Amino acid sequence: MQPPRWLQDAVRRVPVWLIYLGTALWLGGLFAMALFGRLGVDPVAELIAQYGKGALNMLIAGLAITPLRRFTGLNLLRFRRAVGLSAFFILCAHLAVFAVLDLQSLSRLGVEIAERPFITIGMLGFVLLIPLALTSTDRAIRKMGRNWTKLHRLTYVVILLGWLHYEWQVRGEVVEPLTYLTIILILLGLRFVPRKRAPLHKNVSL
Repeated sequence: MQPPRWLQDAVRRVPVWLIYLGTALWLGGLFAMALFGRLGVDPVAELIAQYGKGALNMLIAGLAITPLRRFTGLNLLRFRRAVGLSAFFILCAHLAVFAVLDLQSLSRLGVEIAERPFITIGMLGFVLLIPLALTSTDRAIRKMGRNWTKLHRLTYVVILLGWLHYEWQVRGEVVEPLTYLTIILILLGLRFVPRKRAPLHKNVSL
């Protein structure tokens, strides 16, 4: 299956830096809204929630790139690094707002990680994401070879931890967490669908 030619051409014209720019504008825009009281009665809590959900969305977007290419032919691989790094940057913002604006104390962050399981899980996902972000350079990919692919399979663990962290926070809500989980499991499951073998060409000789 191949996508329409016009779609492939349009995708090729999109510069990768737009992912980074869009992420920066979204982060800054939300922060400005919180600063000017446009995020409800508790802007810090809303900012933390929006950043956290934004990171989860970006991780899911990154997870979708390989199945999209395989099952629809739409090749978005050149955006994958930018999507993954953007997810990491958003998570950094999520953690920074929580530590600096909510707790207002880095020492309390350690206590929260130790005493609140959903924060422990979220922090574990963040820590696992650090080596993936650090090895997202061309040099690291060349140097690590196949080990790079093995290491970056940690993304699957990170996204499940991210979902668990999110689900734990929104206890009482069912539809949205279940929708996220369904999408994640489908995207992970598609990776295990066996590939069709190419038909063997008969060697016809007269």
